[in-house]
Amino acid sequence: MDALLAALADPARWRLVNLLAERPRAVGVLAQLAEARQPQTTKHLQTLERAGVVTSQRTGQRRIYALRPGSLRDLAAALSRIADTAEQVSGPHATYDRYERGLRAERLAAKESGWANDRSFTFHRSLTGRPELVWRHLTEAVLLAHWWTPQDLRVSELVFEARPGGRIVQEYRDAEDADGSDLVAGRAEGVVDDVRPGERLAYRLSPLLPDGRLAFTAHVDMSLGPTDTGSDLDVRWRITDSTIDSADFIAGIEIGVGQSLDKLAATLAADSHDTDSTDIRSMK
Repeated sequence: MDALLAALADPARWRLVNLLAERPRAVGVLAQLAEARQPQTTKHLQTLERAGVVTSQRTGQRRIYALRPGSLRDLAAALSRIADTAEQVSGPHATYDRYERGLRAERLAAKESGWANDRSFTFHRSLTGRPELVWRHLTEAVLLAHWWTPQDLRVSELVFEARPGGRIVQEYRDAEDADGSDLVAGRAEGVVDDVRPGERLAYRLSPLLPDGRLAFTAHVDMSLGPTDTGSDLDVRWRITDSTIDSADFIAGIEIGVGQSLDKLAATLAADSHDTDSTDIRSMK
C-alpha cells in the first residue's frame, strides 16, 4: 500500500493514471497527451507498474500500457475503512468535534475575568459497589489514578490527602506518551474541604495555565448514597476565579469529567465481575 500511495502522489503520474483510465495507450502517445518528455514518461510508467497500478506489453516496436483497476479499488476500500473508523458515532473524533464546538463558544464568551463564575456542571452515575468501596476509589491515590482523567489521558503524578486541608496535585499526560517525552497535558492543584467517609467529599481544584497561574477554581462536591445494586454518585462542579484564559479548560469540563466518571463506573463493574467469578469458583 505504501508503494501504491507513493506512486500516485506525484501529479505527473496521477495525470498518466487518468489518461490510462480512458483506454490503454502507447508511451509516445501518453507523453504527447501529458505534455511531457518521453524518457520522463517512461520512468513514471515504470514506477506505476512496480506499484501494481498499470501493466504493459510490447506490440511491435511500441509498448502499450493499461490501467489495473483492482489496485485502485483496493486503495479506495482501505481509505473508506479509515474514514469509517474516524466517523464512528460517539468515537474519539466525534468527541473531538464536540469539544471544538464548545471551545469556540467558550472563547467567544471569555471577554473578561470572572466571565464563568458561578457556572455549574452536574453529573450522576449509578455505580456497582457499595459506598465504602466507591469511597476508596474516590480518595485513595492508587485507585484514583485508574480513572481520574478523560479517556485519552493518563495520570502521571497524583497526590490526594483525604482529610480537611489535605493537598491535591494532579498531573496528566497523553495516554500514549509511555516514556513521558511529550509535553505535560495539564496540571491541577487543590485542597480538600470536607470529608465524610462513604457519604460526602468536597474539595477545590484549580487547573494551572502554562505560566503557572490558576485558570479557575472548581468547587467539587461529591455525594454518595447506597442503592439496592450499589451506590449513587452525584457530582457538582461550581466555577469561581475564572480568567479569560480559562475558556479552553472550561470547554472540556462536561466531556472530561463525564469520561472520567464513565471510567470509574467501568472499573467498579470490572472489579465486581472479578469478585463474582471468584465467589462462584470458591463455591464449587
